[in-house]
Amino acid sequence: MARRRERLERLRDRLAPETLVRTIDVGQPGAAAILEGVIAELGGVDLIVLSAGTGHNGSLNLEHDAETLAVNVTGFMAMAQVAMRHFLAQRRGHLVGISSVAALRGNPAASYAASKAFQSVYLDGLRAVARQSGHPIAVTEVQPGGVDTAMLKPDRPLPPLVRRLFVASPTKAARQIVQAIERRKKHAYITGRYALVALVLKLLPRPG
Repeated sequence: MARRRERLERLRDRLAPETLVRTIDVGQPGAAAILEGVIAELGGVDLIVLSAGTGHNGSLNLEHDAETLAVNVTGFMAMAQVAMRHFLAQRRGHLVGISSVAALRGNPAASYAASKAFQSVYLDGLRAVARQSGHPIAVTEVQPGGVDTAMLKPDRPLPPLVRRLFVASPTKAARQIVQAIERRKKHAYITGRYALVALVLKLLPRPG
């Protein structure tokens, strides 16, 4: 499920012709009902991965910030609630949310970083809900750093060494995400070297 159906159809035709493809924009009203309909059409699901996200460089643009929050906060929360209600009803399941290392510290893209921090805390809360239920429901938070996709929009070209050390190919990132899902991990940095970056960010004092 995604906004650009034609891309999904190309993937379906190349990888798995029997795959069910549907259009959804999590930032729009009615997205939750679409997800509920697909779950019903499939007769239930065991894994839901929430990977929709958007963001803009810079801040103080209300239109851009509102779009970011509509997708990364309201839309994310709506999809996560549908998933958790389903998993609680069937007494098993696995919810995966793709947040970002941007959640660890504010930056000039203030609404994006704040929205990712929301996702991190919300997923942690849903993990508590799952634990309280007593059912085998896993909640995994994936926090990618730099991945060479359209979402990576630096203000200036990254130096070659920085790109080599901290920007992963989509293939490598996807492989590590799949490994985290298969292991039903609570949390995973993508790539793993961002665990060190995260530690440094947590220890550094806040700039004045």
